[in-house]
Amino acid sequence: MNPDVDALIKLNRDKALRTLDLVAASLSEYQAFDPAINYTPKMLEPFDALADRFVRAIECCLRHFRSQEIAEFGEQSETTRNLLNRMEKLGWVSDASLWLTMRNIRNRIVHDYLPEQTAQMYAEMSGPYGTELARLRRMIAESIDSP
Repeated sequence: MNPDVDALIKLNRDKALRTLDLVAASLSEYQAFDPAINYTPKMLEPFDALADRFVRAIECCLRHFRSQEIAEFGEQSETTRNLLNRMEKLGWVSDASLWLTMRNIRNRIVHDYLPEQTAQMYAEMSGPYGTELARLRRMIAESIDSP
């Protein structure tokens, strides 16, 4: 393989692992968001950290996928959907549609939503999205260990 592509894969892989570890740390302390509570700014800090870490992890994972795509296909997809479809075929993601939804959570985070919608967003991050990121974390770690 091209040494430049190898270096790019390693760099993006390491960044993805670091951000996935941060998401895991936030999720390990996660307590469900309760829309009935009038949270103080201090009480919102763990939720804000989770949201920020989640968005950064998704972006770092997408960069990792792009470097994997270059290594496997010799080119980059023109759209994120095509990239994710390729990653699904390679087994890096379990479902391209899930990843598109996960990526779009960034738009939901930056807008003012009702507390019930905010609770749902955090439930998704701590549920199916967190499960998918943990699965990817294991896959990346295994790819380092295997020759």
